[in-house]
Amino acid sequence: MPWFPDFVAAAEMARREIQDAGRSDPVAQYLSALDRGDARDLQTVWPGHVVVRDPRAGTIRGHRQLRRFIGESHELLAKRHARTETVASTCVSGRVVVELLARLAHDDGDVLWPVAVVAEAVDEASVEFRTYCSQWPVDGRRHVRGPILGPGLLHPGDVVGRYLDALMAGDVDAIVNTFEIAGYLREATGSDALHRGGAELRAYFAACFDAGGGIALERCGVTDDGVRCALEYNCVRWGSHDLPPQAGIAVFERGPNGRLAAVRIYDDVEPPAVPT
Repeated sequence: MPWFPDFVAAAEMARREIQDAGRSDPVAQYLSALDRGDARDLQTVWPGHVVVRDPRAGTIRGHRQLRRFIGESHELLAKRHARTETVASTCVSGRVVVELLARLAHDDGDVLWPVAVVAEAVDEASVEFRTYCSQWPVDGRRHVRGPILGPGLLHPGDVVGRYLDALMAGDVDAIVNTFEIAGYLREATGSDALHRGGAELRAYFAACFDAGGGIALERCGVTDDGVRCALEYNCVRWGSHDLPPQAGIAVFERGPNGRLAAVRIYDDVEPPAVPT
């Protein structure tokens, strides 16, 4: 059967093409699997260990759990007629952070749902996907999300470091001064929670610091391409209130003048109630 070796070669070539495409853009491969409800290409690209850390489903390990998770997630997104657009991608040495804005169908019109997905290659055959978002746009509730990564000795420099220092100190003036004139901060709950320009930012941070001081973040992972710095963190204190460590990610986009053009947050941390 002379065709058989040719068939094997063609199948191997197709497998390698899928692998090359998937490894060059692992988040796109992951999102494609969710969109189609089919994990086969994802398993071809990553035949070793696949771990997904999802705010709704928890930790998914192995190909059997992956197939179930992909199928259930596809059904959920299909019911809400979800459509996604890419906001930005940040890629550095084996790790990529992709920011998405999903549109979910609702009786009163589309609901905007910001989501960030981190893909980190563990080795040539294995990968971990970490998804960060607020579930408020989906079900109207905040869900406490335990730590995913442990804290590290990470000290982002330049304007990102100044922002984090001001955030921890609860210094409104200092943190507002880290932004460009038209810079903005977008909260995790959607594009309607966007604060642009000095006056809006000042009002937002003043309200944040009403709880008795700044906000403490354990710094767990940094993906920085020079334009954007994505910081994975655990929020452990808000004002005078200690919190159970809660995972999140913030993306800091630098502007042309050495300040922040944008800060986009992806977490489900709820500010503590402040007595009136």
